[in-house]
Amino acid sequence: MKRARATTLLQEMLCRLGEGGWPLDLVDEIYVFGSYARGALEPADVDVVVEHRRDDRLIQEFVSALSYGRDPQASLKRALKGRSRGLQIQFEQYESLAAEGIPMYLLWQRGDNRETAEARLAQLHPDASAGRAPRDDMVEQFEGLDRWIPRPVRGELVRLLRAGAIDLHRLELPDAHPQGLDALRALERWSETSPLRRSAAAVLSHLESCGRDVTAVNLHGAPIGPRHEGAPSSTRVSFGWRYFDQLTWHLKQERDWIEVVRPTRTQPLHALHMVVRNTSLVDTV
Repeated sequence: MKRARATTLLQEMLCRLGEGGWPLDLVDEIYVFGSYARGALEPADVDVVVEHRRDDRLIQEFVSALSYGRDPQASLKRALKGRSRGLQIQFEQYESLAAEGIPMYLLWQRGDNRETAEARLAQLHPDASAGRAPRDDMVEQFEGLDRWIPRPVRGELVRLLRAGAIDLHRLELPDAHPQGLDALRALERWSETSPLRRSAAAVLSHLESCGRDVTAVNLHGAPIGPRHEGAPSSTRVSFGWRYFDQLTWHLKQERDWIEVVRPTRTQPLHALHMVVRNTSLVDTV
């Protein structure tokens, strides 16, 4: 993308913010970072961090989206980006990115007028020596999928991998249906057209083909088979990083985890399979 086009995308976003309305009224701050902020003449995209508040409507949409496999941030993204491509938005990641020492530049904050924000944008001067910034926390298993793997997630997985705590495998999941009655019953929680149902069917079929006991699987927050109280599932299956905050605890039980990176109705299904190697190293990262 030419820098002029990237600048136009940011200007259009500022215009939308100026118009306000829900959910833009919930936005508090916007920061720019990455290759555009460094001055690259042809950034691959424009990296933006958005800090925002939540109201009841946004929370309701978030919960509904997770239930049906949709993007929980879709409303905010549409309001900020319109139909334009090229803005890579991360929500509520300022503190984690700043802790990594990544330079971020305030573009807009609540109360700013358009002129103030435009003046800040003008301070991000082009620099012919600034190339595209390399993706941080990248391993080959992420190639082509990194836009759907949040940066904090990439960071934690890479640290676990390099510490020797886990093995990380990439899975390409064909459309398939499991055969076991317990697995088939587990799919009934979603509608026939849900991308989560499609993802669950593909993962459970894969596990059956590997000879795994799917009744010992926790499927997106719910066990498939009966459990003794306090007994962990042998395998966790999750979609879109909904339960990623539970990964460390699960790995300490010497279990594995399969994450469908981007549940979708029609596009190829990609998953990452995390297998614990050494539980004593989990807490060292």
